[in-house]
Amino acid sequence: MEEIFVNKVANSGLISLNLEDYYSVGERVEIDVKELLFMGLVLKEKDFREFIKTNDWSVYQNKFVAVHCSTDAIVPTWAYMLIAAKLSGIAAKVVFGDLNALEASLWENAFEKLEIEDYRDQKVVIKGCGDLPVSPAAYTNISNKLVPVVHSLMYGEPCSTVPVYKRKG
Repeated sequence: MEEIFVNKVANSGLISLNLEDYYSVGERVEIDVKELLFMGLVLKEKDFREFIKTNDWSVYQNKFVAVHCSTDAIVPTWAYMLIAAKLSGIAAKVVFGDLNALEASLWENAFEKLEIEDYRDQKVVIKGCGDLPVSPAAYTNISNKLVPVVHSLMYGEPCSTVPVYKRKG
């Protein structure tokens, strides 16, 4: 007697979402203002403006840039504004914060292209493993976007999932 194989995954109605499809390709770099501080404590306006004027900003061409100060120092808000203004039209994106904040911002922007209504009342699996560095910020962000509309949300592969959310009722 011939055995019939049924592909239960194919018949499950699961929609697989690969976050790598939304990955922003490009180099990520940071500017740490601590390198520009006088005695590691305070930003001197005259010296800072000289740096802004003479720095080679072209090294940031088409890069994703995180601007922050990694020390507990007195850095006026306008200093970050000056850096952002200099990078305008050069860098692909500039955010205030460290590289983790940059990643979170890139994922948030990428998911703006996602048609959330395509997932309404669906069973969705967020693919877990891949070749690109998908940050925890991406998984958090996609969960925030999908939970209000999906029937269920899972993590992993369709053949082996971890339940994350299931609508009651």
